[in-house]
Amino acid sequence: SDASTACAIAEALRDQGIDVCLIIGPTALTPPDRCRIVRVETALEMLAAVKQQIADVELFFSVAAVADYTPVSPLAQKLKKKDAALELALKPTTDILAWVAALPNPPFCVGFAAESENVVEYASKKRQKKKIPMIVANLATAAIGADKNEVTVIDASGMTQIGRADKRIVAGKIVDHAVNLYQQMAKSSKTSATSRLRSPNSKTSGKRR
Repeated sequence: SDASTACAIAEALRDQGIDVCLIIGPTALTPPDRCRIVRVETALEMLAAVKQQIADVELFFSVAAVADYTPVSPLAQKLKKKDAALELALKPTTDILAWVAALPNPPFCVGFAAESENVVEYASKKRQKKKIPMIVANLATAAIGADKNEVTVIDASGMTQIGRADKRIVAGKIVDHAVNLYQQMAKSSKTSATSRLRSPNSKTSGKRR
């Protein structure tokens, strides 16, 4: 997604009383107030900032459309025009969301998929591949640079449509869905842990005793 969506998500989280750290790339937008702002220029800088800030984070929203590739040999100066065809060697950048989701104790991760076709199909595959609980899918051409958006929220329970509206309204509904799902999963996890501790056949129970 774009910077306007990221700022709207940050505002919605802040308005729920959540301490927000917004890592943001180059943009003409003014970031929301009462949020910690970390500015970056490149995909590598964004990865470094995420690594620095991720400790003790409970919810991670991967809104930024980070470049998938970067030049193998960046040039410090302008590349002069030549008559010959130009070949540019690229290498994949680190997938920041996948890196966070693969941590030993990852935060609740929300991915974003801006697609040009087969939106729900591609987003669903992305959620499964990265093993994240929730992803927000939208049509890139209808969202980037626009004031309004419409999305499909996908999680293990299915899909939830959020109709076209101002991005702040859409962001508020996305955050509500994420926070509710996070709380449900946290409650379920605590219940499961309690059940294991109480089970006479549980190895954990045996160790606890």
